[in-house]
Amino acid sequence: MEAVLTVIALLFVLCLVLGVYATVKAVGAAKRGVDRTIAQARRTVEDTTLRARTLTQPGPAGELAELRLRLRTSMRATQDALHAGVTEDESLKEALGLFKRLSAHGHELDAELRRLEAEPDRQALVSRLPELRERTERVTRSADSLRWAAHDRARRFADDDLDALSAQIDVEAGALRHWTREQPTGSTPSWPEAPGPEDAASSQTWPETPESRTAREQTRPALGARTQRPVYPWQRKPRPESTR
Repeated sequence: MEAVLTVIALLFVLCLVLGVYATVKAVGAAKRGVDRTIAQARRTVEDTTLRARTLTQPGPAGELAELRLRLRTSMRATQDALHAGVTEDESLKEALGLFKRLSAHGHELDAELRRLEAEPDRQALVSRLPELRERTERVTRSADSLRWAAHDRARRFADDDLDALSAQIDVEAGALRHWTREQPTGSTPSWPEAPGPEDAASSQTWPETPESRTAREQTRPALGARTQRPVYPWQRKPRPESTR
Protein backbone atom coordinates (compact mmCIF):
# COMPACT_ATOMS: atom_id res chain seq x y z
CA MET A 1 0.00 0.00 0.00
CA GLU A 2 2.80 2.38 0.84
CA ALA A 3 4.45 1.64 -2.51
CA VAL A 4 1.25 2.51 -4.36
CA LEU A 5 0.95 5.81 -2.48
CA THR A 6 4.58 6.60 -3.25
CA VAL A 7 4.05 5.97 -6.97
CA ILE A 8 0.93 8.16 -6.96
CA ALA A 9 2.79 10.96 -5.18
CA LEU A 10 5.65 10.77 -7.67
CA LEU A 11 3.23 10.90 -10.61
CA PHE A 12 1.50 13.92 -9.08
CA VAL A 13 4.80 15.75 -8.58
CA LEU A 14 5.87 14.88 -12.14
CA CYS A 15 2.62 16.20 -13.59
CA LEU A 16 2.97 19.36 -11.51
CA VAL A 17 6.53 19.95 -12.75
CA LEU A 18 5.53 19.36 -16.37
CA GLY A 19 2.60 21.74 -16.00
CA VAL A 20 4.82 24.46 -14.54
CA TYR A 21 7.39 23.95 -17.33
CA ALA A 22 4.74 24.12 -20.04
CA THR A 23 3.28 27.26 -18.47
CA VAL A 24 6.67 28.96 -18.33
CA LYS A 25 7.39 28.07 -21.97
CA ALA A 26 3.99 29.32 -23.08
CA VAL A 27 4.41 32.58 -21.16
CA GLY A 28 7.90 33.05 -22.61
CA ALA A 29 6.67 32.42 -26.15
CA ALA A 30 3.77 34.81 -25.65
CA LYS A 31 6.10 37.45 -24.24
CA ARG A 32 8.47 37.10 -27.18
CA GLY A 33 5.56 37.36 -29.58
CA VAL A 34 4.32 40.50 -27.85
CA ASP A 35 7.82 41.97 -27.90
CA ARG A 36 8.17 41.26 -31.61
CA THR A 37 4.79 42.81 -32.29
CA ILE A 38 5.63 45.91 -30.28
CA ALA A 39 9.03 46.27 -31.94
CA GLN A 40 7.53 45.85 -35.40
CA ALA A 41 4.82 48.39 -34.63
CA ARG A 42 7.44 50.81 -33.31
CA ARG A 43 9.54 50.39 -36.47
CA THR A 44 6.50 50.91 -38.66
CA VAL A 45 5.55 54.10 -36.82
CA GLU A 46 9.10 55.42 -36.95
CA ASP A 47 9.47 54.68 -40.67
CA THR A 48 6.17 56.40 -41.37
CA THR A 49 7.33 59.43 -39.37
CA LEU A 50 10.60 59.58 -41.30
CA ARG A 51 8.76 59.44 -44.65
CA ALA A 52 6.51 62.24 -43.50
CA ARG A 53 9.51 64.37 -42.46
CA THR A 54 11.20 63.92 -45.84
CA LEU A 55 8.11 65.46 -47.45
CA THR A 56 7.14 68.09 -44.89
CA GLN A 57 10.51 69.32 -43.61
CA PRO A 58 12.81 70.57 -46.35
CA GLY A 59 16.41 71.40 -45.57
CA PRO A 60 18.80 69.64 -43.17
CA ALA A 61 16.03 68.08 -41.05
CA GLY A 62 14.39 66.49 -44.06
CA GLU A 63 17.72 65.24 -45.38
CA LEU A 64 18.54 63.62 -42.05
CA ALA A 65 15.21 61.82 -42.14
CA GLU A 66 15.94 60.63 -45.68
CA LEU A 67 19.36 59.30 -44.66
CA ARG A 68 17.88 57.40 -41.73
CA LEU A 69 15.14 55.93 -43.91
CA ARG A 70 17.62 54.74 -46.54
CA LEU A 71 19.86 53.21 -43.90
CA ARG A 72 17.09 51.38 -42.06
CA THR A 73 15.46 50.07 -45.26
CA SER A 74 18.73 48.70 -46.66
CA MET A 75 19.84 47.07 -43.42
CA ARG A 76 16.47 45.48 -42.75
CA ALA A 77 16.18 44.05 -46.28
CA THR A 78 19.69 42.57 -46.10
CA GLN A 79 19.02 41.08 -42.68
CA ASP A 80 15.83 39.38 -43.88
CA ALA A 81 17.52 38.02 -47.03
CA LEU A 82 20.47 36.52 -45.15
CA HIS A 83 18.38 34.99 -42.37
CA ALA A 84 16.03 33.45 -44.93
CA GLY A 85 18.89 32.05 -47.06
CA VAL A 86 21.11 30.67 -44.30
CA THR A 87 18.53 27.98 -43.48
CA GLU A 88 19.06 26.46 -46.96
CA ASP A 89 22.66 27.50 -47.70
CA GLU A 90 25.22 27.00 -44.93
CA SER A 91 27.81 29.06 -46.79
CA LEU A 92 25.86 32.22 -45.95
CA LYS A 93 26.90 31.97 -42.30
CA GLU A 94 30.11 33.86 -43.03
CA ALA A 95 28.16 36.56 -44.84
CA LEU A 96 25.77 36.74 -41.88
CA GLY A 97 28.73 37.23 -39.54
CA LEU A 98 29.99 40.09 -41.71
CA PHE A 99 26.54 41.65 -41.68
CA LYS A 100 26.47 41.57 -37.87
CA ARG A 101 29.69 43.55 -37.83
CA LEU A 102 28.24 45.95 -40.37
CA SER A 103 25.08 46.26 -38.28
CA ALA A 104 27.12 47.66 -35.40
CA HIS A 105 28.25 50.54 -37.64
CA GLY A 106 24.70 50.93 -38.94
CA HIS A 107 23.17 51.20 -35.46
CA GLU A 108 25.84 53.69 -34.42
CA LEU A 109 25.14 55.83 -37.50
CA ASP A 110 21.36 55.63 -37.00
CA ALA A 111 21.72 56.74 -33.36
CA GLU A 112 23.89 59.68 -34.42
CA LEU A 113 21.40 60.76 -37.07
CA ARG A 114 18.59 60.56 -34.50
CA ARG A 115 20.50 62.81 -32.09
CA LEU A 116 21.19 65.36 -34.82
CA GLU A 117 17.49 65.68 -35.55
CA ALA A 118 17.16 67.76 -32.37
CA GLU A 119 20.32 69.83 -33.07
CA PRO A 120 19.41 73.54 -32.78
CA ASP A 121 22.55 74.79 -34.54
CA ARG A 122 21.65 74.65 -38.21
CA GLN A 123 25.07 75.76 -39.40
CA ALA A 124 26.82 72.94 -37.53
CA LEU A 125 24.25 70.50 -38.90
CA VAL A 126 24.80 71.66 -42.48
CA SER A 127 28.57 71.25 -42.06
CA ARG A 128 28.10 67.65 -40.87
CA LEU A 129 25.81 66.58 -43.68
CA PRO A 130 28.49 65.69 -46.30
CA GLU A 131 30.28 63.36 -43.88
CA LEU A 132 26.98 61.77 -42.83
CA ARG A 133 25.97 61.20 -46.45
CA GLU A 134 29.30 59.53 -47.17
CA ARG A 135 29.02 57.20 -44.14
CA THR A 136 25.44 56.31 -44.98
CA GLU A 137 26.44 55.55 -48.55
CA ARG A 138 29.25 53.25 -47.46
CA VAL A 139 27.08 51.28 -45.04
CA THR A 140 24.14 50.91 -47.43
CA ARG A 141 26.43 49.99 -50.35
CA SER A 142 28.01 47.21 -48.29
CA ALA A 143 24.61 45.96 -47.14
CA ASP A 144 23.24 46.01 -50.68
CA SER A 145 26.30 44.12 -51.93
CA LEU A 146 25.73 41.31 -49.41
CA ARG A 147 22.02 41.16 -50.19
CA TRP A 148 22.43 41.02 -53.98
CA ALA A 149 25.20 38.44 -53.66
CA ALA A 150 22.85 36.23 -51.63
CA HIS A 151 20.11 36.72 -54.23
CA ASP A 152 22.48 35.88 -57.10
CA ARG A 153 23.70 32.76 -55.33
CA ALA A 154 20.15 31.53 -54.71
CA ARG A 155 19.19 32.27 -58.32
CA ARG A 156 22.28 30.44 -59.60
CA PHE A 157 21.40 27.34 -57.60
CA ALA A 158 17.84 27.53 -58.90
CA ASP A 159 19.08 27.86 -62.51
CA ASP A 160 21.42 24.87 -62.14
CA ASP A 161 18.66 22.75 -60.68
CA LEU A 162 16.30 23.83 -63.46
CA ASP A 163 18.90 22.97 -66.14
CA ALA A 164 19.42 19.49 -64.69
CA LEU A 165 15.69 18.95 -64.43
CA SER A 166 15.13 20.11 -68.01
CA ALA A 167 17.80 17.71 -69.29
CA GLN A 168 16.19 14.78 -67.45
CA ILE A 169 12.77 15.73 -68.81
CA ASP A 170 14.15 15.88 -72.38
CA VAL A 171 15.65 12.40 -72.03
CA GLU A 172 12.43 11.00 -70.62
CA ALA A 173 10.34 12.68 -73.31
CA GLY A 174 12.55 11.18 -76.02
CA ALA A 175 12.21 7.73 -74.48
CA LEU A 176 8.43 8.07 -74.31
CA ARG A 177 8.25 9.03 -78.01
CA HIS A 178 10.33 6.00 -79.14
CA TRP A 179 7.33 3.74 -79.75
CA THR A 180 8.26 2.51 -83.29
CA ARG A 181 10.74 -0.28 -84.07
CA GLU A 182 13.33 0.64 -86.68
CA GLN A 183 13.87 -1.75 -89.66
CA PRO A 184 17.35 -3.33 -89.77
CA THR A 185 19.70 -1.71 -92.26
CA GLY A 186 20.22 -3.62 -95.53
CA SER A 187 17.10 -5.77 -95.30
CA THR A 188 14.70 -5.78 -98.28
CA PRO A 189 10.99 -6.32 -97.95
CA SER A 190 9.78 -9.71 -99.28
CA TRP A 191 6.65 -10.18 -101.37
CA PRO A 192 4.00 -12.34 -99.79
CA GLU A 193 3.45 -15.74 -101.38
CA ALA A 194 0.35 -16.34 -103.43
CA PRO A 195 -2.30 -18.09 -101.38
CA GLY A 196 -3.10 -21.68 -102.23
CA PRO A 197 -6.59 -23.13 -102.55
CA GLU A 198 -6.72 -23.91 -98.86
CA ASP A 199 -5.46 -20.45 -97.97
CA ALA A 200 -7.92 -18.84 -100.35
CA ALA A 201 -10.75 -20.77 -98.80
CA SER A 202 -9.59 -19.85 -95.31
CA SER A 203 -9.21 -16.21 -96.30
CA GLN A 204 -12.90 -15.85 -97.18
CA THR A 205 -14.70 -13.75 -94.69
CA TRP A 206 -18.27 -14.03 -96.04
CA PRO A 207 -20.20 -17.18 -95.05
CA GLU A 208 -20.99 -19.68 -97.75
CA THR A 209 -24.52 -20.43 -98.89
CA PRO A 210 -25.72 -23.94 -99.79
CA GLU A 211 -25.91 -22.96 -103.48
CA SER A 212 -22.35 -21.68 -103.60
CA ARG A 213 -21.05 -24.76 -101.83
CA THR A 214 -22.89 -27.07 -104.32
CA ALA A 215 -21.56 -25.16 -107.33
CA ARG A 216 -18.01 -25.31 -105.96
CA GLU A 217 -18.28 -29.07 -105.38
CA GLN A 218 -19.60 -29.67 -108.92
CA THR A 219 -16.53 -28.00 -110.43
CA ARG A 220 -14.21 -30.41 -108.66
CA PRO A 221 -13.44 -33.72 -110.51
CA ALA A 222 -14.72 -36.81 -108.79
CA LEU A 223 -12.10 -38.91 -107.11
CA GLY A 224 -11.30 -42.05 -109.15
CA ALA A 225 -13.25 -40.94 -112.24
CA ARG A 226 -11.42 -41.38 -115.56
CA THR A 227 -11.60 -38.69 -118.12
CA GLN A 228 -12.33 -39.81 -121.72
CA ARG A 229 -9.59 -39.17 -124.24
CA PRO A 230 -10.52 -37.39 -127.45
CA VAL A 231 -10.78 -39.63 -130.62
CA TYR A 232 -9.12 -38.39 -133.78
CA PRO A 233 -9.91 -39.63 -137.39
CA TRP A 234 -6.43 -40.94 -138.17
CA GLN A 235 -6.41 -43.25 -135.23
CA ARG A 236 -7.19 -46.92 -135.95
CA LYS A 237 -10.20 -48.42 -134.42
CA PRO A 238 -9.50 -51.15 -131.95
CA ARG A 239 -9.78 -54.62 -133.54
CA PRO A 240 -12.47 -56.76 -131.94
CA GLU A 241 -11.29 -59.81 -130.18
CA SER A 242 -12.08 -63.11 -132.03
CA THR A 243 -14.16 -65.53 -130.23
CA ARG A 244 -13.03 -69.06 -130.20
